[in-house]
Amino acid sequence: MSAIHYSVVVPAFRENGNIRPLVTRIFGALSHVNSPVNPHEVEVIIVDDNSRDGSVETVEALRREGYNVRIIVRTTERGLSSAVVRGFREAQGDNMLCMDADLQHPPEYVPAMLAALSPTKQFVLGTRYAKGVEIDEGWPLYRRVISSGARMLALPLTSASDPMSGFFGIRRETFLKARQLNSDGFKIALDLLVKCNIPADAIAEVPFSFGVRAEGESKLTGKVMLRYLEQLAELYWYRFSGLIVFLALLFFVAFVLMARALLSSYGGLDGKAQSKY
Repeated sequence: MSAIHYSVVVPAFRENGNIRPLVTRIFGALSHVNSPVNPHEVEVIIVDDNSRDGSVETVEALRREGYNVRIIVRTTERGLSSAVVRGFREAQGDNMLCMDADLQHPPEYVPAMLAALSPTKQFVLGTRYAKGVEIDEGWPLYRRVISSGARMLALPLTSASDPMSGFFGIRRETFLKARQLNSDGFKIALDLLVKCNIPADAIAEVPFSFGVRAEGESKLTGKVMLRYLEQLAELYWYRFSGLIVFLALLFFVAFVLMARALLSSYGGLDGKAQSKY
């Protein structure tokens, strides 16, 4: 049996209807004659938040059919970011990829994404904003607006073209450098880009067209968007806290000097006024 060099982590909640097509399409793409990655060196890890929807049985059936897939069922934890972190921590491969279970991240791009990781390219991002690439025409307008707005808010934090993407990969040694990861955050890729301090020249980008959800329900809600804004605030503080403190101190010193100058000026005028009487 070949050693595992690549791990594909899939956070899931009530995605049983998508697991079989996802896994079979991933290994189908890896088995293609032009695939740059050997399918025998790849594992798929489903991190399920105790869905109880038949996902465990589906994975067991796929394993019996020869697919290298396993499932981690979490009973005491919830959330996308923490599920990804759990999968990365339990992954066997040194090259780790995260993708959604809903087939909006086309499994046919997995070989290119995995192959893009190297000692010099520590992070790979599936981007929807490369030249000539468009989000699937079936995507609602409001989703496009939200995605573009969220992306613009994150631009001061990273040079990556699509930091909002949930289709990304990272090298194990880089992942282990992360500190203070936000397990409650909405966009784990952005969190990793900032907290692993990944330079622009260490990021590879693979253009892809975003698909339409095949099964299940969208998890984008007002509460999720609010959590993203909270995450942004935390990341801005993490990245720029030193600058913010410096500017605050500079403002305070300038204020004190200005106040002293005004009081001194006022005192001088008051003294002149008294000398006239």
